[in-house]
Amino acid sequence: MPLIEITPRTHGVGIELAYATADNFTGRPVYARAACYLHPEAETLLRRAVDLAARQGFGLTVLDAFRPAEAQWALWSHTPDPEFLADPRRGSPHSRGAAVDLTLTDRDGRALDMGTPFDAFTPRSHHGADGLSAEAERNRLLLIGLMTTAGWDFYRNEWWHYQLFDARRLPLISDSALPVPMMPAAYMDSG
Repeated sequence: MPLIEITPRTHGVGIELAYATADNFTGRPVYARAACYLHPEAETLLRRAVDLAARQGFGLTVLDAFRPAEAQWALWSHTPDPEFLADPRRGSPHSRGAAVDLTLTDRDGRALDMGTPFDAFTPRSHHGADGLSAEAERNRLLLIGLMTTAGWDFYRNEWWHYQLFDARRLPLISDSALPVPMMPAAYMDSG
């Protein structure tokens, strides 16, 4: 089943793919081309979440979605931390098009305070973490409420990560399955 491209125009979301820039935990771009895709089941749930958020006066900004299997190897090679990254030998829900990393925004598209940045590999990133401001905790609870009401499962260690239930039933997808590759040629021989 082909992946569906997610764009601000077609889906009413902001898109700021962290791995297409150097503003991520690796300190360099992982993707050569910024493109956002999801499996059709996940795309349907994203539409529901966008609608629920809009009804409450909020928006969503996608920070990562489909992540080619080659990208998962690149991330794991940099930081092999199973608390925050899926071992690429097992595969990530992202590499199946079945997961999305996102944040909640105000009406103007400004990200709300979530207590930590995206990909902060610390216990403060966990759902229910202690020591957050009341505002950050409220924003996280709002996000998890919107996403779970829309039908998503969550990963307890990352406030930003949502995935299809039973995502591992779907096959891993390589960059070569895309109409135009996302990965730089240097990664294509990795893993």
